[in-house]
Amino acid sequence: MTAEQPAPHFTPATLGFLRDLATNNDRAWFEAERSRYDRDVRDAAFEFIEDVGMRLPEVAPHLTAQAKTVGGSLFRIHRDTRFGKDKTPYKTNTGVHFRHERAKDVHAPGAYVHIEPAASFLGVGIWRPETAMQYAIRDHIVEHPAAWTAAIDAAAASGLVPAGDSLKRPPKGIDPEHPLVVDLKRKDFILTTDLTDDEITSGDFLDRFEDRLRAAGPFMSFVCAAIGVPY
Repeated sequence: MTAEQPAPHFTPATLGFLRDLATNNDRAWFEAERSRYDRDVRDAAFEFIEDVGMRLPEVAPHLTAQAKTVGGSLFRIHRDTRFGKDKTPYKTNTGVHFRHERAKDVHAPGAYVHIEPAASFLGVGIWRPETAMQYAIRDHIVEHPAAWTAAIDAAAASGLVPAGDSLKRPPKGIDPEHPLVVDLKRKDFILTTDLTDDEITSGDFLDRFEDRLRAAGPFMSFVCAAIGVPY
């Protein structure tokens, strides 16, 4: 690689392992191929997490980056099969979550990178906050509509757009004719953008991630302010 194009964290081998896992989702196959997972998925993700962690103090100082699977930024590859009908033991994606430092005592906003062949995406914000937080964010939108709109527009310039589930009807106390009623009906206050396989495996993916996180700064600040945590 040249100085202008650093080596990528995630490579075609990362996606190749996940693609193979999708068609060989059993413990015997995984154990036989564990060295591939460790090298091409886990270790690649750890390196990405560590490099993001070097940049977070300048971009989002209250988000955390921890290169470990248990209690860290990397989601476990093992699925929880206790309650669902799908009993396949492994996820066919890998996920990295840069949690807010307050995440242990409050469900706070964060950033998430989902890596899956032909289905990767980046998400920021707060997914399914408890009811009191939903109302706090809605109240903040009603009180500061211009700041909310500006935050959404700033993120949209980097391809991040609102996503997640919404109520069928406006929540109690919200005028159905309110100009921001679509946003006020949201149950998830998140923004997402799709990522191509080429983006994920490019040498500048770290820079692209940082750029999008910066663009999402006003949105993240807005949501954090609404629920009373720093950003």
